[in-house]
Amino acid sequence: MEGRDRPGNSLYERESEMRAAQDAVEDICAGGGKGEGGRGGLLFFSAAAGLGKTTVLAEIRRLAAARGCTVLSARGSEQEHTVPFHVVRQLLQPVLASCTEAERREIFGGWYEIAGPAVGLFAQQTGAAAPDPQGVRDGLDWVVTQVAVRRAPVVIVLDDAHWGDLESLAWLAAFAGRAQELPVLVVLGYRPDEVPAEARTFRELLDGRGARAIPLHALSPEAVAGLVRGSLGAGADDAFCRECWVVTAGNPYDAVELIAKVQDRGLAPDTESASLLRELGAGARGTGLVRRLERLGNAAVRLAWAAAVLGTEISADLAATVAGLPPAEARAAADRLRVARILTGTRTLEFIHPLIATAVYQAIPPATRTGLHGEAAWAVADAGLGITAAARHLLETHPEGDPHTVRQLRAAARENLRLGAPDAARRCLERALREPPAPEDRAGVLHELGCSALLTAPATTVNHLTAALEQPCLDPELRQDATFRLAQAFAHNDELAEAAAVAGAEVARAESPRARLRLQVAHYLWLVFDAHEKQASDRSRRLARLVEDLPGEAVEERALLCLRTWDAMLCGEPAADTLAVAARAMGLSYTDPDWGFELPSVAALSYMYADECDRAEELFSSAIAECEQVGWSGAHLSFGFTLLGLVRLRRGMLVEAEECAREGVRLAERVGDRVPARWYAVGLLLDVLLSRGHLEEALRVARTYDFAPPYPNAVVFPDSQTVHGRLLLARGLRKEAEAQLTAAGARLEAKGILNPTWCPWAGHLALAVAEEDPGRARALTATMLRRAERYGTPTAIGEALGFSAAVAEDGQALPLRERAVELLRRSPSGHAYAQALIDLAVELGCDGPAGRATRLLSEGVALADRCGADHLARRGRAEMTRAGLRLQGGHPAAQHRGSAAE
Repeated sequence: MEGRDRPGNSLYERESEMRAAQDAVEDICAGGGKGEGGRGGLLFFSAAAGLGKTTVLAEIRRLAAARGCTVLSARGSEQEHTVPFHVVRQLLQPVLASCTEAERREIFGGWYEIAGPAVGLFAQQTGAAAPDPQGVRDGLDWVVTQVAVRRAPVVIVLDDAHWGDLESLAWLAAFAGRAQELPVLVVLGYRPDEVPAEARTFRELLDGRGARAIPLHALSPEAVAGLVRGSLGAGADDAFCRECWVVTAGNPYDAVELIAKVQDRGLAPDTESASLLRELGAGARGTGLVRRLERLGNAAVRLAWAAAVLGTEISADLAATVAGLPPAEARAAADRLRVARILTGTRTLEFIHPLIATAVYQAIPPATRTGLHGEAAWAVADAGLGITAAARHLLETHPEGDPHTVRQLRAAARENLRLGAPDAARRCLERALREPPAPEDRAGVLHELGCSALLTAPATTVNHLTAALEQPCLDPELRQDATFRLAQAFAHNDELAEAAAVAGAEVARAESPRARLRLQVAHYLWLVFDAHEKQASDRSRRLARLVEDLPGEAVEERALLCLRTWDAMLCGEPAADTLAVAARAMGLSYTDPDWGFELPSVAALSYMYADECDRAEELFSSAIAECEQVGWSGAHLSFGFTLLGLVRLRRGMLVEAEECAREGVRLAERVGDRVPARWYAVGLLLDVLLSRGHLEEALRVARTYDFAPPYPNAVVFPDSQTVHGRLLLARGLRKEAEAQLTAAGARLEAKGILNPTWCPWAGHLALAVAEEDPGRARALTATMLRRAERYGTPTAIGEALGFSAAVAEDGQALPLRERAVELLRRSPSGHAYAQALIDLAVELGCDGPAGRATRLLSEGVALADRCGADHLARRGRAEMTRAGLRLQGGHPAAQHRGSAAE
């Protein structure tokens, strides 16, 4: 119903819809000042084909422009939905084209290199690391936010959203949640039954998470009569108008087309002509439209077919090339198609309505359609429109064993990866595999296909890379990389034993020392992180011998040293020895394509467990900055915040630790359900909440994220099963806690993880069994203390002493608590020290305001408050109240800063 050459542009029976639109535009304009904006929001219109979405959205664009809004507009395309970021480019390119290069760089800020290729500003350099898709989406968020700040208010209008490309829809679904915080109104029109199932987050947005869609209904008989009389004259009789409504079922598009045909025929709008309407209406779409097109001649048919294949914003010259028509003949055909209300435009052609485009495309004989896509692929490439635009046509062609097609599709896949669109890359490579490639190229295609899905579909990656390794005459370098990536895929699929085995089996076949070392690192990496590894002690000895004389100069050497550092810490070897190895491991990038983020992170954590928390925090802060700089905004950034939170928990900064953990959970949620990053982040959040004494919130988090068996096969920290056992113990479920903690201990002992400061399962188990089996409890804490003393840090020993004192025989706890306070005073763990102070005070008993126990309680409560250990602080206050001590300002001796151990 759009366009100046179409009858009846009035919006019949759309008053309520337009009122909603006007209100939304007024809300967004409420700021009043230049560059300001009011409240943002979401406005969705859903309807079947032909019910007027396009007309309503066009009117909203007009309203917004008239009110001075910056309008970003796009339309999904049935033929171009496989082109990544097609919708994003339509939205942003016009506004960016009006900027200078300096202005564009200012708008993009630090996201220029990451999100610029997706918007089409430039092609990312060959050889550059592929950006994280989440990072690209975050970059687009930033760009639109900057546009909103500079050119507020902004109205984003997307018509035919059901045909949007998946990459754009994923971005828009995430950004829409922020629209209400910005002077941005997002307006969508879509057919509800045609939204693709794979656009999961977009479907969630439409299903009510953001705004309830406004449905557009068919017109009433009265509205159709008004439409008829507005175009054909007030004298149109009732029977004629009624028949128009019956024939079109109140569909606005069909009604407008029918009225136009009545005008073309010169029919009078009376009862006699009413009998002809059914036949005329049949030509609006389907076979009737096809017959009408055929009457325009062969050239018009070929041009319409070419336009339907090309999609939206069709270059007239390009359409003529694909149709195989000389320029003059193509112009004449275009004129006939415009008169027939099939196409509109001159240099750039567009179908009058998407329904017409669909009908024309479906009418093309299958063999001819395939051929036209082949012609379009080469024409698009020759026109310099880019390999990804050409590839979407190659996806529609029949396999013919053409080496050139395979090369083009592989090139398109590489470009899609550089855009941050791995799913689009996968589609190109799957099509290349069906071509098929030449035998000597097949392994390469399989390898690229596997790598394209490494993070998004590891199980699929395993299949493709296994097939690549089965190819005859495999290039040795390709074989080694395929093996390395296959091991990664197994690990991402939570199959750690298979990952280690695959890499280990290939070590002997590696031809170069560097390739051999790379595979060795992968082998040991997945063994170390396999929670169910057999013969861990033998592996640990082999790893120690392997790195004994490594200087740490090559990347692979530093990777091995990182692993040795981590393994030594887990085994509870003396902390000083562990840090000596860690010093040689430093220098590995957190965004190394092979070894970042995991390996430099575990080396950094070794500093934290060794009570060098300042150094650990410095390393993790730089890790987060490095990830953000290259656009790693998904699982890697989630890990960064989670591990930084772990450091802050260690320091007793419980409020800050909780903030980091929640950010880690938020980032992990964007990646997917039950991914390793979420286990880490949720486990840390629960550990922090329990340390703060927020049991009810911990239970809510555990339920929300299904934090329960089965646990991952990978080593996760904090250990998931131990955290679950601690949660059960906090609920008073001692038997259930005992079962979980006993199982956790057996698993960790078998793995050779003996450092109690890494996982204090034994201390929590001792608390769980102390009432029924005090002997077992004391044996557990004695072993824990012995291992802590071997590791040698104040935190490890002090915490073990605290657990030992909690289950000690009568009269034996005091010296243990005295020693714990003495040690933890030198620990970075403010929370552990606060607990030790309060525990010692309780053990001593409050002997008056001037007594030592009073000073201990005062200092302990003040420190617990600073740490955010709410339950511990309440416990300390309760002890003071019980002893009849005075509270100063609601906090007993809140200003006391002296040493309670004096």
